[in-house]
Amino acid sequence: MLDTSVPERDGDSLPRWLERYRVYALYGLVAGTILCLLALFTNPVPDPSFPRLTLPASLRLPVRQPRIEHWPVTYTVGIWLWIGGFPALILTGFLKYGAADRPGPALWLGGAPAAAMLGWTTYCRFFWPKLHPPTWNAPSYTIACWGYCSTYEALWSNLAYAIALLGVAATVAAVRRRRGAPHALVAFGMLALPLGLPALYEGYRRAMR
Repeated sequence: MLDTSVPERDGDSLPRWLERYRVYALYGLVAGTILCLLALFTNPVPDPSFPRLTLPASLRLPVRQPRIEHWPVTYTVGIWLWIGGFPALILTGFLKYGAADRPGPALWLGGAPAAAMLGWTTYCRFFWPKLHPPTWNAPSYTIACWGYCSTYEALWSNLAYAIALLGVAATVAAVRRRRGAPHALVAFGMLALPLGLPALYEGYRRAMR
């Protein structure tokens, strides 16, 4: 069984609803990984962006999954489980390593989503082997990223960069305990959903103190 426990320390607990999300989302990440791997055993090329990601015919099952746009069904579901569940990894990292340190909450809950958004936005814009035509079903970790991946319009990518930089600025402000930091974290978290969920929680928590 997946170990979702974390060491107990003072002040490291999450609200019940967020803890439930964290635990279920971790299971979802495992299920998503299994579903993505399953597509390798049914379809010659599960992801056309990476045609070398394939298995010999002798290892594949004698069935082939239908596709939702460019991707097999289980691959599609698996990727979206990862998208919905990735913030749980950030929350778990925060509970294990960041809750007890003064800058830890801001760095884990604000900085980690911002860094991830910067990295993925750069990858998707400049390195991701894009499929044509663009599709509504493109895997995306934020709404702005979905706008870019489903259209390839640079405006959406520029917006994603702006939101990620807002996250960086909000994290710096939170570490330095600036007055507007909670509101900046909330704004970043909302604009970067679902990836920004940890930042939204941290901003709300600081605003309620």
